[in-house]
Amino acid sequence: MNFTPGVREEKSAYSQLLILACYALAGTITGSVLSVAVLVLLYGTDILSNNALLFSGDPAYLTGLRISQALTSVFLFLMPPILLAITEKARIVKFYGFKKPRLSILLTVFLLMICSLPVMEWVTLVNQQMVLPGFLKSVEDWMRAKEDAAMNMTILLLRIRGFGEFLINILIIALLPAIAEEFLFRGGIQRGFTRMFNNPHVAIWLAAFIFSAIHVQFFGFFPRMFLGAAFGYIYLWTGSLWYAMFAHFLNNAYAVCQAWYLQAHHIPLEQADNSAYFPWYASIISLILSIFLFKYLKDKTTESNGKQLG
Repeated sequence: MNFTPGVREEKSAYSQLLILACYALAGTITGSVLSVAVLVLLYGTDILSNNALLFSGDPAYLTGLRISQALTSVFLFLMPPILLAITEKARIVKFYGFKKPRLSILLTVFLLMICSLPVMEWVTLVNQQMVLPGFLKSVEDWMRAKEDAAMNMTILLLRIRGFGEFLINILIIALLPAIAEEFLFRGGIQRGFTRMFNNPHVAIWLAAFIFSAIHVQFFGFFPRMFLGAAFGYIYLWTGSLWYAMFAHFLNNAYAVCQAWYLQAHHIPLEQADNSAYFPWYASIISLILSIFLFKYLKDKTTESNGKQLG
């Protein structure tokens, strides 16, 4: 007789995604309640009846806005996948894949993110010029209003008055969202879709679509979706969330550094996404280099995984 205990079987992919959605809803409520509590502690009860003050541009309210952003990252994005792993009684590092990072792969991911900048800028500019048919004018106006509101909040968060605030932005805007969002979208959602459809490509693009849609920024939808897919393939090929988190961090940190540069040179932050920094031919070179680096990453990690299995 075999008395060796069997490996505990996971819940179905449908159950896991439903549990993840419930945890995300609970996290949204919890994060919102805590945000309100923090804002009341910082600014008094008047902020409840006049929350427009948070978006007024007054530096006094920037701390509250940053704390609210951090709470959203933690409770909406980070906690649900962690709680899912706990529900499955699984070790988080094994459940989601946290292989020890290798310097050579980190360097490849770094080069990939740098080389993809021009082509991603081109996709962003094209997406921003999107115009819907005339009969959808009301929909486009609503989308523009949402985009302007999101852009206004982003600009407020990116304002930097010194090196200390630069480091705070690196933490709250670059590092924390990179960790939290990759936990949810690649670790939780993409992993669940992969089990559900038994097709990693379908899972990657569905997770990337949700990743972009949840930001409710329609005129930045496609570049964000492509980024999400890139993070998804990095996760698929390397088998480790560390590399997807690193790529996500680099993308966010670039935005923070770009904002710091613009402010240091007295250039309005509003111009950051409305002008091209690279000539047209740079986008073509960028696309070619990105494809080459993606293929190199896939081949390198496949070879490495094959040696480990052998």
